[in-house]
Amino acid sequence: MKTSSPIAHLQRQELLLRMEYEHEKEQFRQQTETMGVARKVKRGMCWYPLSVGRSYHNSLNQLVVEVERREDKEIEHVFEFGRPVCFFTQDASERLHYFNFTATVNYVDEDRMVVILPGASALMDIQNADRLGVQLYFDESTYRLMFESLAQVIKAKNNRLADLRDIFHGTQKTSTFTFAPTRFPWLNPTQEEAVNKVLHAKDVAIVHGPPGTGKTTTLVEAIYETLHRENQVLVCAQSNMAVDWISEKLVDRGVPVLRIGNPTRVNDKMLSFTYERRFESHPDYPQLWSIRKAIRELHGQNRKGANRESIRQKINSLKDRATELEIRINASLFDEARVIACTLASSAHRVLMGTKFGTLFIDEAAQALEAACWIAIRKADRVVLAGDHQQLPPTIKCYEAMRGGLDKTLMQHIVQNKPEAVSLLKIQYRMNDEIMKFSSDWFYHGQLSSAPEVKYRSILDFDTPIVWVNTEGMDANEEFVGESFGRINKEEAHLCIEEMKKYINKIGKERLLEERIDFGLISPYKAQVQYLRQLVKRDAFFKPFRPFITINTVDGFQGQERDVILISLVRANEDGQIGFLNDLRRMNVAITRARMKLIILGDASTLTKHPFYSKLYDYIAEV
Repeated sequence: MKTSSPIAHLQRQELLLRMEYEHEKEQFRQQTETMGVARKVKRGMCWYPLSVGRSYHNSLNQLVVEVERREDKEIEHVFEFGRPVCFFTQDASERLHYFNFTATVNYVDEDRMVVILPGASALMDIQNADRLGVQLYFDESTYRLMFESLAQVIKAKNNRLADLRDIFHGTQKTSTFTFAPTRFPWLNPTQEEAVNKVLHAKDVAIVHGPPGTGKTTTLVEAIYETLHRENQVLVCAQSNMAVDWISEKLVDRGVPVLRIGNPTRVNDKMLSFTYERRFESHPDYPQLWSIRKAIRELHGQNRKGANRESIRQKINSLKDRATELEIRINASLFDEARVIACTLASSAHRVLMGTKFGTLFIDEAAQALEAACWIAIRKADRVVLAGDHQQLPPTIKCYEAMRGGLDKTLMQHIVQNKPEAVSLLKIQYRMNDEIMKFSSDWFYHGQLSSAPEVKYRSILDFDTPIVWVNTEGMDANEEFVGESFGRINKEEAHLCIEEMKKYINKIGKERLLEERIDFGLISPYKAQVQYLRQLVKRDAFFKPFRPFITINTVDGFQGQERDVILISLVRANEDGQIGFLNDLRRMNVAITRARMKLIILGDASTLTKHPFYSKLYDYIAEV
């Protein structure tokens, strides 16, 4: 629905966000009260039992503790930097007792996690606890930031924020700089045009990058060029993983990046440009560390009571010196960096207070809620959004809020309202032409074409790049398991494994290992993914190939690609019910992960009642 004014639109966003907030909070409360530890662990939102390791003050002077999970280490978890957590103990009758403080994840490395605690009493509680566990807590702070930023944008008057609001959602025109376009002979024509559009935009530009079209390459180029004109830019994305990805590419280009927050994959290359590591390795840091240590020792003496007044004076003068040093270290870190990189929520981090940027780049913008984008836009004069609104949408848990339009992102609104700001990348470098063609026709008006070097790529001679294994009449039936795990189809899972074996045998085991040919198994349902993982793990046949096999949900495969992809669609029923397979953007992600071979398994009689799957089935039959 078209709202009457930019302000009315944002007020509606606020209302829908409030619904989502209440829904998620209630869901969290119910989970906490009713769900057993084992199920929470299985979902990756809880570690139990824990062992507690060392505690110390980190470089930012926060009290942290290391904890490690002792069991269920193969389960993928969803803990990451910045997420709030709570600790609990379990008594003999399996009842949970929560401590009355929340903590924050500082970073996670596989089975070990460093958690920021609110104070020394919290540390005592944890150290003295038996049968200790940790679970994700409801993320109040990100919602608070989103509500704050929406309120600020709604109230904005006669300033840059108000201009951007009225350009994005109103009738105010976008404006551009006039200068001759720059040539980039190493980019293709649509990439070159996109970079030029970014450089010429005064208010907003959108880089629309379908699968495999080199969106990141284009964005890195646009950032690199912008830095010839501006001293520093802000680069954000919805998830830590996306921020890591773009940061790494910028570092490879020789751009000095300062990463606020901690990376998802804790490797040295990534850690070396985080704010915390840079802070620690600054020449002034040892001095700051010893001052902070002295302050802590004086606090300890102060509790014991002797000559409090003089101790308090000492503490205050040391604190002043510490603050002075902190400011000096910060200033030098920010002066050296050309790109500040963080998630949208972390752009409100205290170290960025009061900082303004000429340009803000938002990557994976089609996966971010509009309110989250405004958190960062408040700091910028112009905005560049990159992503693909025909791929994964933002995650929304409240069905009513989604129906009301909360899932429609800022990127989508601008694409609709300001088509002149959009550049579509049209040449893809990932897949065989026949794998690409269906997606191009259905989602991109047939505008994509394949680069010559990938057009006919395949593993085997005379191979069919895309096949549908119809499970109809094979006793492959779906079963329902627990509400948020959705569905499972065990027979189809076994078939999927058989298909993968057959294809591996066709390629030949030696060749697979030598050429490192990789496989991805995708299913939209978590239960099916976990079942497939168990089957591969238990089967000795796959032992030598396990490093080359990834099994995950569609969301887990965002931004990735494999030589061979198998998709298990799971749904099989009389009524043609396909649940969230109705979200075709997810399907677009799934079918475009494959470079050379795509195998879809599904019950055609159930799925082809939907026009998209019917058309896909016919297309594959033709190929």
